[in-house]
Order: sequence, then structure tokens, then C-alpha cells
Amino acid sequence: MSYTALYRKFRPDTFSGVVGQEHIVKTIKNQILSDRVSHAYLFCGTRGTGKTSTAKIFARAINCLSPKEGNPCNVCELCQAALENRSMNVIEIDAASNNGVDNIREIREEVKYPPSQGKYKVYIIDEVHMLSSGAFNALLKTLEEPPAHVIFILATTDPQKVPPTILSRCQRFDFHRITTEQIAQTLAQYMDMEKISVQKDALHYIARLGSGSMRDSLSILDQCTAFYSNTTLTLHHVLDVVGAVDNSILFSMVEAILSKDAKGCMNFVEQIMLQGRDISQLVTELVVHFRNLLICITIEEAFSLLDVSSEEYEHLQSQSKTLSKEECMHLIHLFSQLQNDLKYASNERILLEVALLKLCSTIKEENLQAISAKLMALERKMAQPVFTPAPVSAPGPSSPPKKRPPALSEDKKHIKEQWHSICAEIEDSVLRGKLSQVSLEFKEASDQNIYMVCAYDALQTMIEKNMAVIKEKIEQFVNKSVSLRVTTKEEYESWYISVYGQREEASEEDAEFASLLTGYFPEAEIQE
Repeated sequence: MSYTALYRKFRPDTFSGVVGQEHIVKTIKNQILSDRVSHAYLFCGTRGTGKTSTAKIFARAINCLSPKEGNPCNVCELCQAALENRSMNVIEIDAASNNGVDNIREIREEVKYPPSQGKYKVYIIDEVHMLSSGAFNALLKTLEEPPAHVIFILATTDPQKVPPTILSRCQRFDFHRITTEQIAQTLAQYMDMEKISVQKDALHYIARLGSGSMRDSLSILDQCTAFYSNTTLTLHHVLDVVGAVDNSILFSMVEAILSKDAKGCMNFVEQIMLQGRDISQLVTELVVHFRNLLICITIEEAFSLLDVSSEEYEHLQSQSKTLSKEECMHLIHLFSQLQNDLKYASNERILLEVALLKLCSTIKEENLQAISAKLMALERKMAQPVFTPAPVSAPGPSSPPKKRPPALSEDKKHIKEQWHSICAEIEDSVLRGKLSQVSLEFKEASDQNIYMVCAYDALQTMIEKNMAVIKEKIEQFVNKSVSLRVTTKEEYESWYISVYGQREEASEEDAEFASLLTGYFPEAEIQE
């Protein structure tokens, strides 16, 4: 006897065997039990979700001689004939190859005659969206007023292409994608029936590759068990068959990208090529990996949104703290574009290596998204604390610090005049360079605050994180206590205009800010 593929062997023969479509199964069974079966149905959904299987079970159930709670018995003569594809009551038509007007006209002629056995003649038209416009028009009248003994079941993966006149005459059922857990559990049951040993993580990965399709998952599992017969199927075996890479490679490659380790990235590519992995599959998995990281960055407690194990989720949470949301979105955009370019590439490895080297280099970027990502990466590094050893001093009696008197108006003017000298005493070179883009301003005489006006929003965040250091340097310089506030140039200008009105001419501070911004973004045109 010839071998039967797993997806054909385990095709469900009762409604209870249909996985992940409980909302549809319950409705159809209730219609059968209450004898309220409609004349036309439209089954929509992605491939491998059970549309055709449900249609065949439905066709047997309404003609079964001894149904059981809405399910066909699969034992009587009519059920056996339908299971063996020799029933005259169940007619399956592939609209992809029978999409002309003449094919529909044949159906119109046949529906006139009642079934030789049973109660109904059931026409299952698969991929109905492939019918021509003329064929749809020919089907329309028959679909609207068919004989009482005829039922149409239309199945499609693309309901948007079905004319509204057809949709309005059918009861529509949308088949959901099957979850990874449901597919993995079902595959485990099938493997127990086949007496094949498969590790749990291998089944979970196969279910993920199926992308909600039970048929695709069974086909991958069939291929893997054939290649590694008479042995326990492991995750490593599945990765070998499908040409994918282990998740640990993805985490390591992301770490190399973030640390600008070009040599490490090239070593990973070489390792992947030596193992015979597929470059397109690697890029696809990198896009999914960065998507998972983005969700971890943006949403707290995102485990239910990610199709990963608990161990992988913990690793994702840990790695998500090493990059920003802007970096993640930029990397998703870059690798998605690379994914599209690989379809037309004669040498996929070169495109991947160029993309990785570009990420690890200091190439000048003109894309605003890339610039934003690099700025966020710089600020993340600046925000990391720098630990310096405390000076060792001889132990002595501790005394409370002396309280400094508050700074007066003259002191604040003196601080503003000597601001550059104060900045020069900051030990952190990065912070010292950023303070050159900050100016000091005052408001009303009643307002005792000194306002640190920042050239751009991201600079405000960095200054706020280092306020303690800046405040201490200023107070040491004048030996007075000061009150500092941080704001942006736009906020300060808005306040100034609301109080004093529009400035007639640009002040020296505006010119200084414009020159600073021009220096920071040499490609940008800054309009005053």
C-alpha cells in the first residue's frame, strides 16, 4: 500500500477533530440539529485552517443515515461513499481550473435533478474567488434561488475578490488562524498515534513555522520525520531540514550589531553559510526577533503577545534593555527592506554582509529614521553610569555640610557670564561637550530659578539625568545655593513671546543655537 501524507491521513472526519474553529463548529452543528440548514455558505480563511475539511464533514452530516449529535457516523453507506470520493451527492469543484462560464452552466443544469440517495446534493467550490466575472454572473441566479435539495459551500482564501452580490447570498464563516499551542498539542497527539518520538521544543518550532496553518505544520513534520526516521526528532534536526538558525544565533548576532562588532557579524554569517542555512530565512527570523524586542520595549508583561517560550521571553526582556525603541524600528525597517531585496539577488550573502557592515560602521546617514536611531544609541551610552574610584582620605571626625546662602540676582548674572568657565570644570568630557549647547536664562524678578535652555528635546533628557553634578559645580563656583530648571528653546521662546511679544531681531542666543544645531546636523537646514 502506498504511503499517505500526514496532512491527508489525519484530515478530521468529525467536527470534534477540527482544531481551533469552535465558533464555526458549534454554529453548524446547531443548524444541523435544529434542521435550519442554509442553502449557501462561504468559508473564508487562510490556507490550512480547515475550510475544505469542515465542508466535507458538513456534507456527510446532513446526508448521514444515523447522525450522532450533529456529527456524521462515518459508517453508513452514504458516509462511506463520501469518504471514498465516490458519492454522487458531494460534488467538489476546483474553481482555479474550472473558472469559466461553461463550467457554471453545467452546474446549473445538474442542480435540477434530485439526489439519488440521501436528502441533499452538496456542491463544494474551492478557491471560488478564481471564478471569472461571467462565471459569477452565471452562478448568481442559481445561488439566490436553488432547489430545496441543493446546498452550495464556497471556500476561499481571498474573500475580497468575491463580488458583493455573491457575499450577500451566503452565510459567511471566517476561519481563524490556529494558535501555535493548539497546533503543537495536535501534532503531539498525531505523533503518539504514529509512535514517533519527537521532542516538545521541536514540535513547538514546527508549529511556529506553520504560521497558523495545520496543513503546513503537518507537511514540515512529515518532511522532518522522513529525513530523521528511526530516531528522536529534535529541534536541531528541524533546523537542519528547514535551513533555519537557532535562537541563540539571533541573540548573539543582535548583540554583535549593537556593539558594532563587524568581525563578529561576519563570523556569524560564515558559520551560517557553513551549516547550509538559508539567508532569506535568517533575515526573516531577524525581523521577527526585532519585532519581539520592540514589543518587549513598548509593552509591559508582553508574554501573551509573543509566540515564544518562557525561557526565550526572559532572554528577550534582558536584551530589550540594551537598545531603544527608535533603534529597534530602524532595524526592522532595514531588514524588511533587505528581505524584499533578497528576492531578486543573485548572491544573497553579499547583500546581508553589506547591510551588517553598514550597521557596524560610522557611515553618514541621510535617512531621518537612521539618524534618530543613532542619536538614541548615543544617548543610551551616555546615560550609562561611569564609575570612578572615590579619593581615599584620612579618617576624621565627620561634620555636617555647611548650608550655602541662596544666590542673589548679581550672583545669577555672574553665573551666566562665567557659564563656559563652569562647564570647563566638568570632568565628564561627553557631558562637558553637551553643556556647550545649553544657555542660561532668567524670567521675572520674583522667579528665583535659573533656566537651562536646551537646543533640542533629547538634550533635555540627558541634562536632567546629570542635574546633581551640574548644580554642585555651579554652587561651588559662587559658594551660593541655586535652583535650576531645565527647558527647551521652544518652551522658553513661547514664554518670552507671551510676556514680551515677538522679538524684532534674532538675539545672540538664537544665533548661537542656530549655529549649534547646524553643527550637530550638518545636512539639515535650520531656519530661524
